[in-house]
Amino acid sequence: MTELVPLPADEVYKACDAAALPFMTTAELTPLDQPVGQARAMAALEFGAAMRRQGYNLFVLGQSGSGRFSIISEHLRQRAAGEPRPQAWCYVHNFTDPGKPTAMDLPPGRATGLRKAMEKLVQELKAALPAAFDTEEYRGRRQVIDEELKRRHDTAFEQLGQKAMERGVVLIRTPLGMGLAPVKGNEVMPPEEFARLPQEEQTRLREAMREMQEELEATVARIPQWQREHREAVRKLNEEVSSFAVRHLIGEVRADFQDIPKALAYLDEVERDIVMNTDEFLADGQGPTGDGTPTPDFARDADNHRYRRYRVNVVMDHEGAGAPVVFEDHPTHQALVGRIEHVARFGALMTDFNLIKPGALHRANGGYLLLDARRLLQNPYAWESLKRAIRARQIRIESLEQLLALAATVSLEPGPIPLDLKVVLIGDRWIYYLLCQHDPEFSELFKVAADFEDDVERTDQTTIQFARLLATLAGRHGLRHLDRAAAALAIEQAARSAGDGGRLSTRVRPITELLEEADHLAAARGSERIEAADIRGALEARRGRLDRLYRRAVDQITEGTLLIDIAGNRIGQVNGLSVTSLGEIAFGRPVRITASVRFGRGNVVDIEREVELGGPLHSKGVLILSGFLAGRYLPEKPLSLSASLVFEQSYGGVEGDSASSAELYALLSALAGLPVRQDLAVTGSVNQHGEIQAIGGVNEKIEGFYDVCRARKLTGSQGVLIPAANARHLMLREDVVEAVRAGKFAVYPVRTIDDGIALLCSTPAGERGADGVYPAGTVNGLVEKRIAAFAEAAGRLTALAKGDRHG
Repeated sequence: MTELVPLPADEVYKACDAAALPFMTTAELTPLDQPVGQARAMAALEFGAAMRRQGYNLFVLGQSGSGRFSIISEHLRQRAAGEPRPQAWCYVHNFTDPGKPTAMDLPPGRATGLRKAMEKLVQELKAALPAAFDTEEYRGRRQVIDEELKRRHDTAFEQLGQKAMERGVVLIRTPLGMGLAPVKGNEVMPPEEFARLPQEEQTRLREAMREMQEELEATVARIPQWQREHREAVRKLNEEVSSFAVRHLIGEVRADFQDIPKALAYLDEVERDIVMNTDEFLADGQGPTGDGTPTPDFARDADNHRYRRYRVNVVMDHEGAGAPVVFEDHPTHQALVGRIEHVARFGALMTDFNLIKPGALHRANGGYLLLDARRLLQNPYAWESLKRAIRARQIRIESLEQLLALAATVSLEPGPIPLDLKVVLIGDRWIYYLLCQHDPEFSELFKVAADFEDDVERTDQTTIQFARLLATLAGRHGLRHLDRAAAALAIEQAARSAGDGGRLSTRVRPITELLEEADHLAAARGSERIEAADIRGALEARRGRLDRLYRRAVDQITEGTLLIDIAGNRIGQVNGLSVTSLGEIAFGRPVRITASVRFGRGNVVDIEREVELGGPLHSKGVLILSGFLAGRYLPEKPLSLSASLVFEQSYGGVEGDSASSAELYALLSALAGLPVRQDLAVTGSVNQHGEIQAIGGVNEKIEGFYDVCRARKLTGSQGVLIPAANARHLMLREDVVEAVRAGKFAVYPVRTIDDGIALLCSTPAGERGADGVYPAGTVNGLVEKRIAAFAEAAGRLTALAKGDRHG
C-alpha cells in the first residue's frame, strides 16, 4: 500500500498543443468527405443501401445531435445521384369504374408531359367542339334529321285525320291530349245533337270512334320509337362531327406518346368518352340532344367539373437526376401513404381522382425515405401503415376511417402502386432495442443497423480529422474560420463533451452551436477569424445562461443553509459528490453522508431506501457494503452490528452507486472511531473486495466541490478522491487546472478502500500480518476490534438466553 499522490496539472486536463497543429487557420484544411470515426456505421449504411433484397431497410442508431441525419442525407444523395431515375406514376379516370381510379406508370419525366398535354387538349376542346357544331353543314344535316321526325309525325296524324273524316269522325287536340269526336259538316257535333241521331247512326259512329281510337293509340305508341330513331340519328351525327374534331386534337397528343402503349390505350379511352359525351362540352351546357335537356348544374360550376375526368393527376415524377431522397418531417399515416381530399359542392362532400394527394412513400418510391423513428411511433397507425406498405411492396391509399372500417360515406379506391424503396429510420438506441424486443416484424423489415459512435479515440489522426470537421462546419454554415489556438480549444472541448480526455465526442450539433456563438463574438470584435478568446467566451456565456440553479446551490452551502464542512475532521461523516443534469447542463455538488453504528444483527440500514428515496442502484451499492464488512472482518463470525447511512439534507431521489465508497468510508470511520478529513470529498463506487470502480460525471463532481471551496476560501489542503480508472477521463475547467498547478487543490486517484481511508483518516489502513491480525492502531485493526466487541456481546447475550431457557 503506497501513499496517495495527487495528479499533476497536465493529467487533469489533456491539452491539445496548438503549435503542433499543421495549419494557421482552418481555412487551409480540406473539408471532410467522411464523418470522423464512423467507418463501421458507414460500412453498414453502404451495405444496407446496396442490398436490394426484401427487408434490408436501415435503422440508424446514435445520440441526438451526432450529425447522423446530415451524414446519412449527404451519403444517400451522392449514391442516389448515380442511380436510375424511377418510373413516374399518375392517376387517371377509370372510364369503366369511376370509383376506382387507375394508377398508370410512365417513363421518368413523361407523366408531367402527359398532364400538360391533356390540359392543353381540354382547353382546345372547349373551343374546337362548340365550333364544330356551329357550322352551316352541321345545322343543315341536323335540320334534315329534325324535319324527318316532324314529317313522320305530321304524316301519320294527317293520314289518321283523313281516315277519321271519311267515317264521320274528327281528330281533335285537347288539354289532355289527342281525342276523337263525331262531326257534322266541318263542325264537331254537340252531344245533344248526337243524342237525337237514330240509334243505328249512333252505333255506327261509336264503332268508328272506337276503331279510330285504336289506330290513334297505335300511332301515338310509335312516337317514342320515332324519337329514339331521331336521337340515334342525332347521336351518330354528333359522334361523326365530334370524332372529326377530336381525332385531330388527340392525334397530336398520340404523336408525342407513340412509344408508350399505356398512354395510347388511355388516349383511346379519352377519345371514346369525349365522342360519347359531346353534349357536356357545348356552350352553356345546351347539348344537341334534340329534346333541349341541359347538362347538370355541377358540370357548369367554376371548377369545370365536366373536364376534370380528362386530367392527369401526377403523384410522382421525379424531376432531378438519379433517385429521390426524401425526408418526411411529420410522418403521420396520411403523410406516408397519401390522402383523398374532398370538396363541398351543393351541401355534399365530393371527390374524384384529381383530389388524390401523394404521400412520402410516393415521392420516395424508387429511392430512399428517411424518417425520425420517435416521431413515426408517436403518430397513431403510422408505424403499422409503413410496415404494411413495406411488406406488401405496394402503396395503397386509405383513410384512417377506411383502415379501421369506420367509413360511413362512399369514397374512392385508388389502384395500388408498386413500392420499391429503402426506408431509413433514425432514432435513439433505446428505440431500436425496444422495437427489436417487442415488435417481431421489426427485425424482418429492418435487417441492417448502422450504429454511430458517440465518441472516438483521441489520436493525432482523429485530432486532424476533427480540425477538418471544424473547417467543414464553418464552410457549411457560413462561419468564420478558426485560428489554430481556437481549433485546439474546440478540440479540447470535444474531449470534455466526451467525458474522457482520451476521446473526442462525435456529436456535431454542440460543436456547431459553439462555433456559431463564437462566430457571433468574433463578429462583435470585428475579427476576421474565430480566436481562442471567442471559444472561451462562448463557453463561459453558455454556462452563465444555464447555471442559475447550480449557483444557487453553491450559495446555499456558502451561507450555511446546506451543511457542508470543508475543514476539520468528523467521525462517521464524509463529503460525497453527486451530479445533476438539468437540460443541457450538468453540475456536481457535495453532499454530506453520515453513518452511525451500534450493536445489532448485522444489517446496514439505508435510510434513503427505507423512505423510498433511494433507487435500486443506490440500494445495491449499500448492500455491497454489508458484503465487504462480512468478508473482510471476522469472516468466521456473524456480523453483530447495526449501521445507518443517510444523505443529509437530501430531499429528492438518490440513484446510482457512485457514492458507495463514500458511504463505506463513513462506516469505517464510525466503526474505528477515527475522524475523517472534511477538506476532502469522495466519489467512486466500490465492490465487495474493496476495489474502487469508475463512475460518471467525474469532471462536474470535482468542479462542484472546487467551487464550494473557492467560495469559502481555498486552503491548499482541499481536494477530491476519484477512482484511479477515472484519471484518464479528466478534462477539468481552466480555473480548476490552474488551482491544481498552483497546489491549491488536489485530485487523488484511488484504487482501493484502504488507499482512500488512509488519506481521509490520516491513519494507515493496515494489512493482516502473518498471524492473520491487523496491526493495532490501524484503521482495519480498529474496525475489526470494534466488530469483535460486538460479536463478543452477541455471544454473551446468546449464552444468557440459553441459560434462561434451561433455568
